[in-house]
Amino acid sequence: MDSFTSSKTITYSVSQLNRNVKSLLEQNFFSIQVIGEISNLSRPASGHLYFSLKDDRAQVRCALFRSQAQKLKFVPGNGLQIQASANVSLYEARGDYQLIVNQMQEIGDGALRRSFEQLKAKLDAKGLFSPEHKKQLPLIPRSIGIITSASGAAIRDILSVLARRFPSIPVIIYPVMVQGDEAKYEINQAIITANQRKECDVLLLARGGGSLEDLWAFNEEMVANAIYKSRIPIISGIGHETDTTIADYVADLRAATPTAAAEHSTPDGNQWLGQFQAYEQRLNQLIRNKIQQTTQHLDWLAKNLHQQHPGKQLQIKSLRLDELELRLSNNIQNRLNQAHAKLTAQHAQLWQFNPAHTVQRLKSEFKSLNERLDTNIKTKLHESQQKLSYLSQTLNIVSPLATLHRGYTLTTDEQHRLITTTQHLSVGQNIKTRLATGTITSQIQEIDHE
Repeated sequence: MDSFTSSKTITYSVSQLNRNVKSLLEQNFFSIQVIGEISNLSRPASGHLYFSLKDDRAQVRCALFRSQAQKLKFVPGNGLQIQASANVSLYEARGDYQLIVNQMQEIGDGALRRSFEQLKAKLDAKGLFSPEHKKQLPLIPRSIGIITSASGAAIRDILSVLARRFPSIPVIIYPVMVQGDEAKYEINQAIITANQRKECDVLLLARGGGSLEDLWAFNEEMVANAIYKSRIPIISGIGHETDTTIADYVADLRAATPTAAAEHSTPDGNQWLGQFQAYEQRLNQLIRNKIQQTTQHLDWLAKNLHQQHPGKQLQIKSLRLDELELRLSNNIQNRLNQAHAKLTAQHAQLWQFNPAHTVQRLKSEFKSLNERLDTNIKTKLHESQQKLSYLSQTLNIVSPLATLHRGYTLTTDEQHRLITTTQHLSVGQNIKTRLATGTITSQIQEIDHE
């Protein structure tokens, strides 16, 4: 007996082994959840998706069939972090174990970014971002409301800017959480409260920078609707310059940072003071210029009053009238001379194109051509008659009929073939003989081959 076998050893074929392993995997790893990064993604024409899920230590092959792929709410791509619901199986043909994915969804920032884009499209379709719904900001607000964290760096930056730019404007703080699950409810309620109390005529919605997840309270639909419904204009100053939230799109004005939001909400007091001083200087200069211009205008009017005397005006108008009369007379005479010269030229041109000369010339040409045609026809006819007579004589000379008139004959057999020898003739055969006039049919009685 072979040393590799015994009565207790089970021997498998490769296909049996793979089939049994597949059954064990499918029974013990049914509907599991796997987290990993997509790589080696392939999209064949069948519509199925084939890819690998990997982490920093290992990877596993995966298959997602077309019927399930069509239900995905995102477009899979290499590098995306996903969570997949799958069954563990084995591809028997190669012996490779794989995951048959039933469902999968993005996780991490990718999922948040997709939710952000979906909500953005939804609110845009409803018109929450439309420019015509943006409210006008007051030039100098009576009071400024700030919705932000009472302990964050944003409130300190905002208060510092407001104190520097326009310290006389009152400030009301509506403290809220700006991160976490409860933040959206507190922000929503703060906007509603500010509108109910009517304590301020502009609101600043602000917080410092952070990740997309940190800023997510400002991407909630509840907050977006509260901003849209607010009767008080709202300036958003959320995160850093590169951060953009749904609240920024809905707000009446989006500022890059909390500091920039404070600057947009108030005029610069020092700048206004400088402008007022400049206006004062300009106004004084304008008054001085106006007095000087009025004095100069009065002097001009006094000088021109003498020139506007009625007698002087009549004299000027009379000279002008004489000048116009002379110009009119010269103009009329020039027009008449031009018209006469044009008429003379057209008369001479018309005489050159008189049809009588053309008709006479054409008659002479016609008569000459007619005479030449008669002469050519007669000459051609005479030449043709002479040529015909010559050809007739030549044809008569070579004609077989002329030979017949000299006593010769033509003899043919029954098939009208010309007989030139006795070799193919036989006694009793009928033959025809052509004379100069008429034909004789004969029967051969005797043949002499000499």
